[in-house]
Amino acid sequence: MAEAPLDRVVNPVSVRAASQNRAAALPAKGRRGLLSKVLFIALLITFTVLFIYPFLWLLSASLKSTTEVFNNQLIPNPPRWENYTELTTRAPVLNWAWNSTIVSILAAVTVTFSSALVAFAFAYFRFPGRNLLFGVVLATLLLPDTVTMIPKFLIWDALGFNNTLVPLWAGNLFASAFYIFLLRQFFLTLPRELFEAARVDGASHLRIWWSIALPLTRAAMIVVFVFELKAAWTDLLKPLIFIHDVAMFTLPRGLKAIVDNPSIGGQKEWELLAAAGVIVTIPMIIVFFLGQRYFLEGIATTGSKG
Repeated sequence: MAEAPLDRVVNPVSVRAASQNRAAALPAKGRRGLLSKVLFIALLITFTVLFIYPFLWLLSASLKSTTEVFNNQLIPNPPRWENYTELTTRAPVLNWAWNSTIVSILAAVTVTFSSALVAFAFAYFRFPGRNLLFGVVLATLLLPDTVTMIPKFLIWDALGFNNTLVPLWAGNLFASAFYIFLLRQFFLTLPRELFEAARVDGASHLRIWWSIALPLTRAAMIVVFVFELKAAWTDLLKPLIFIHDVAMFTLPRGLKAIVDNPSIGGQKEWELLAAAGVIVTIPMIIVFFLGQRYFLEGIATTGSKG
């Protein structure tokens, strides 16, 4: 009977040593993994505190007296909830909040659907000069708002909409170059066969856009809606240009009035200004919490479909 080759002979001592080495390496690897997780969580908590501290300071300042606003004590003792009541009695803040709500919702809805319609046209239709025309649309991003500020004012004033809320949102009926680019990239990821099958079944282009393209890009639509909602909610330039009546102010324009006018807060009563800042900030925090999963869904969709 032939003997087994030397390299195939199993050495019990070597096997035992290898097993012990692997057993010792597993706890060490587990400790390194635990340490990395702890460091990551600590880093995450640190940056979270750095990001939310300014808002916590603002909230704390809104609940203090005039002499305690800048004392850096994060927890007011006692909290002055009456600052918010005084603010609403000194200035029509609730009316300003209603104006901001109307303007923000209308601006977000109009720019979302108008941009989606233009983006779908660029993604679906094939026609000569399409890329050139799309490049011209993107080139408008290079123009700052201050360049077109005077022409826009003259147009809306000639139409009789000066000192109204209409100019604050109606311009979004003509879409936005940035949102057109964003939504076009999502529409390009959709299989063209879906649209062709709908055309065979007799669906119009508008029906395809409404019933197929929009539902499949819901995450992107919500992202655009939230972006524009935030932009319109915090916009100060347009209300400064078009709105002159105090009753028509939006919240940012009202905040500016509080800073400028000592009779409704001003630079001597910073706690009222802080309270107004909290009122402006909290709705956007709620909106982003409600829409955060759609942000993640949009990122995942973009990553998986290139």
